[in-house]
Amino acid sequence: MERTPRLRPGFRFQWEPAQNAHVLLYPEGMVRLNDSAGAVLKEVDGQRTVADIIAILEQQFPDAGSLANDVSDFLKDAEQQHWILFP
Repeated sequence: MERTPRLRPGFRFQWEPAQNAHVLLYPEGMVRLNDSAGAVLKEVDGQRTVADIIAILEQQFPDAGSLANDVSDFLKDAEQQHWILFP
C-alpha cells in the first residue's frame, strides 16, 4: 500500500512574505524552508501518495530528472523531525 503523508496536527505550511520563503509553523516556533523543501511540502495534503507527489514534482521540474530518491529521503527526514506523519 502506498504511503500518504500529512502534516502533523498543529503544523501549518504557508508562504511567509517577510521571510521570502515557505515556512512550517507550529506552536513552539517556525521552520524556514528552502525552495526544495517548500516544493515538496506544498504537495503534502493528506490525499496525495508519495508516488503522486514525486510525479507532480517531476512534471514541474522536468530538467531535474528522477526525483524519487530525493523526495523519499526528504519525507523520511521530515517524518523524523516530526513535521509530517504517515497515518
